[in-house]
Amino acid sequence: MEAETLALAQEVDFSLWALFARATLIVKLVMLMLIVASFWAWSIIIQKTLVYRRAHEEADRFDLRFWSGEPLDELFDEIGPEPKGHSERIFAAGMTEWRRSHRNDGGLIAGATARIDRSMDVAIAKEAEGLQNGLQVLATVGSTAPFIGLFGTVWGIMNAFIEIAEQQNTNLAVVAPGIAEALLATGLGLLAAIPAVVFYNKLSADSDRIVAGYEAFADEFATILSRQLDS
Repeated sequence: MEAETLALAQEVDFSLWALFARATLIVKLVMLMLIVASFWAWSIIIQKTLVYRRAHEEADRFDLRFWSGEPLDELFDEIGPEPKGHSERIFAAGMTEWRRSHRNDGGLIAGATARIDRSMDVAIAKEAEGLQNGLQVLATVGSTAPFIGLFGTVWGIMNAFIEIAEQQNTNLAVVAPGIAEALLATGLGLLAAIPAVVFYNKLSADSDRIVAGYEAFADEFATILSRQLDS
């Protein structure tokens, strides 16, 4: 009897596609949802990795130009009021407000320093929002995918027990396929969640470091302008 049961179990196809094909409609929908979530998370991971790498490179290039000794007015005229780089946009925001704070007679309007600081703070907030856009998806996938997979597993096991009761047969050939199909949903949930959580933490830390660099640059730039005001 055991040999016959093992022979029947060996005839069952346990490939991933076969497990998916045999699953119930609800479990299939759960699996498809998790696969889509996994691809979505990986697309954001790749995109943000490239964006952060370009942001680091752009910041390094701009720092070299900023500290090269070139007059700030000439540097601003070169990059224009609406540059493409993140650091350049923060610099442009400060320089634009600096020029707007000059009266026609060459004097400065009162409160110039505070307005320049606010202008750069607003620019930094916009850059931070752009850098962090999409990370919420990784957080959502990382926190919900295991529970979605667990729901698929519970539903699959429930249907497996219903099938066992209908056939009144508990041998391995009947039990194993249903349990394997159900557990596949949990596996897909973990497959989607683990990379999402790991890279969410990494990318969040990278984003915080980039924004901290922008804030440090804004403070240094504000100090330079403040010296010019005092002189």
